[in-house]
Amino acid sequence: MIEWSRQGQTQQAQWRSEAGAPAPRRVVTADDTLPADTAYRMACEGTGLLWQGDFQNARHLLQALMRRTDSKTGKHRRAAAKAAQKAAVATPSEVFHLHRQAQAQRARVLASVLIPLEGDYSIALRRAPDWREACTQAWGPATGERCVATLRELLGLVGAYEWRKKGVEVPALGAAPRNRIHPHYGVFSPVRGEYVDLVASTPLPSQALAFDIGVGTGVLSAVLVRRGVQRVVATDQDPRALACAHDNLQRLGVLPQVELLQANLFPPGRAPLVVCNPPWVPARASSPIEHAVYDEGSRMLRGFLAGLAEHLEPGGEGWLILSDLAEHLGLRPREQLLGWIAEAGLVVRGRHDVKPVHAKAADAGDALHAARAAEVTSLWRLAAVV
Repeated sequence: MIEWSRQGQTQQAQWRSEAGAPAPRRVVTADDTLPADTAYRMACEGTGLLWQGDFQNARHLLQALMRRTDSKTGKHRRAAAKAAQKAAVATPSEVFHLHRQAQAQRARVLASVLIPLEGDYSIALRRAPDWREACTQAWGPATGERCVATLRELLGLVGAYEWRKKGVEVPALGAAPRNRIHPHYGVFSPVRGEYVDLVASTPLPSQALAFDIGVGTGVLSAVLVRRGVQRVVATDQDPRALACAHDNLQRLGVLPQVELLQANLFPPGRAPLVVCNPPWVPARASSPIEHAVYDEGSRMLRGFLAGLAEHLEPGGEGWLILSDLAEHLGLRPREQLLGWIAEAGLVVRGRHDVKPVHAKAADAGDALHAARAAEVTSLWRLAAVV
């Protein structure tokens, strides 16, 4: 629960945070009279600003906080210069961790603007939008309890709601309009299509059966069925991902060929093709959605490799789709990956590579530009040692 005082009375509501962040230790009410500089100072001190004014002005305040966190004037310029000096002599892995620390600090400041929601997810503030449907899709049916969430998280929630309605076009699934994936809140969207294209173009060892490990939105299962695979067994630990995959596979008309199972990695049995696109970066995720990118200790990657041989039919292939970004960041050397493959009793039959095409790869101002510019995404064709 989160508590605050208003007109001398203590009020409380349920604290909501998708990332599991703790509620601010100190919460004060704020409205349109609060200067942005004062709000920024309070946010840096860890104070939560429970908004009681015009809703649109809360958005303006959040934008003002963004400008101040990204500012390169005054003390911010000095701090940025100091950070640049530190980064100039840092190793790639140190640059990555400095970048993550800066991101976390920025996120903490921007999470200071808090919005109260009524028991039906409505927002009882002037000029507040009706986001009840978006909240219901993300959080489930309203319980009648008042709650408080950060404005930044609510904006992300609504953005995900719009993406879910619009969908993401995936050319590998064929011609429009039956080629769109609709990601649910908390499920990573296939906006980087190069890994999907690899699965769509690599010759299949068999069309009888495939396992899709970590199904997510269901995009790879759909691609495999569209390529003629007669049956796919797809697994995921996350109920949201399984619900999302079910929705997408049904929309695309391929659900009858796909069995969805809640499981940690492999389903029972063996298959001639086992496909996995694990998180690429061995680092701690700061929110559930980041688990699609960050995996501390490469646990999913190592688990997939360790169990692959016993789930492959004789002559079968395991397709590991993996970016080498971690190698360029100094977080996981290629020799370590090859060692894990060998230790698992696997050999590399072949590898198909593609250069990612996304905005950050071309952004010279990005802190990780050097690593992103060198990044290659690969589909490793693995087989059990005979």
